[in-house]
Amino acid sequence: MNTNQFGEKGWTPDRIGNLNGKTYVITGTTSGTGFEGAKILLSKGAKVVMLNRNPKKSQETITALKQELGNNIEVSSIKMDLAEQASVKKAAQEVLKTAPQIDALICNAAIAQVPKQTLTVDGFESQLGVNHYGNFLLQALIYPRIEASKGRIVVVGSMGYNLGIKTIQFDDMNWDKNYSPNAVYSQSKLAQIMCVYELQERLNEAGKSDVKAYACHPGASRTSLIKTSGSLMTRFVWQLMKLSPFVQSAEKGAYPQLMCATEPNLDQSGFYGPTGRNNWTGPVGKHKLEPHAKDKAVAKRLWNLSEKETGVKWNI
Repeated sequence: MNTNQFGEKGWTPDRIGNLNGKTYVITGTTSGTGFEGAKILLSKGAKVVMLNRNPKKSQETITALKQELGNNIEVSSIKMDLAEQASVKKAAQEVLKTAPQIDALICNAAIAQVPKQTLTVDGFESQLGVNHYGNFLLQALIYPRIEASKGRIVVVGSMGYNLGIKTIQFDDMNWDKNYSPNAVYSQSKLAQIMCVYELQERLNEAGKSDVKAYACHPGASRTSLIKTSGSLMTRFVWQLMKLSPFVQSAEKGAYPQLMCATEPNLDQSGFYGPTGRNNWTGPVGKHKLEPHAKDKAVAKRLWNLSEKETGVKWNI
């Protein structure tokens, strides 16, 4: 039995102290875990910069947060679509202009279960384009500010990383031959997670122990991720699942990312999320990550390819 370092209830936001003077940049906050995460950080006095692709929904989110937490909260929003590298670059510039300090960048936004192979404007398969390349570029561009702030990069993965092939399909990154919504979602999440541990390695080699990178996942939470992009059948099954005891609230789904963004001295080698059945629900803490997600040779190759594809070299 894996004993949780945070006790039998696991990690909860009660552990977060006063966050006055701290700034968090979060992607995908108009619903689900991103919204709940932003709300909890703001309630602790933090400043939050939200990156969302829909400005109208962003405004509605700010209004909702102010109604709940009062008008004094420091929350702002920048338009960014992870599916477009140009949009990510523009948003990153805006972030660097407006946030003199970044205590953590929380990469929470993702798309899932895209029914048919779709390419982004930059020519990437859409799930890899958004979940992996978009996030990789964003992290690289904001990294210098995070480094200067001795901040953190928190990547929200998924247990889906373990549901597809156990490596990266380098010979067909766009999945022209064998596209399947679930397999490619799994691949995009595996890529995201692998790059976290590769980043740790690179920071380590460069002697940058002040910057931390973490991988976590929300478990199975009631979010809109699948509702908006899955096929009818997937959505139907998910609606049924949402009503079952195997699924937790979106608020609880936000705990792992909040822990990785705020908990002092958290071990970077861990993979964090619910520790109950199938890691879907239960107390939040560190749990097993399958070894293929830390395959160094594959991770290095993926990193180099990602730098080449996004045209950005990390300045570590």
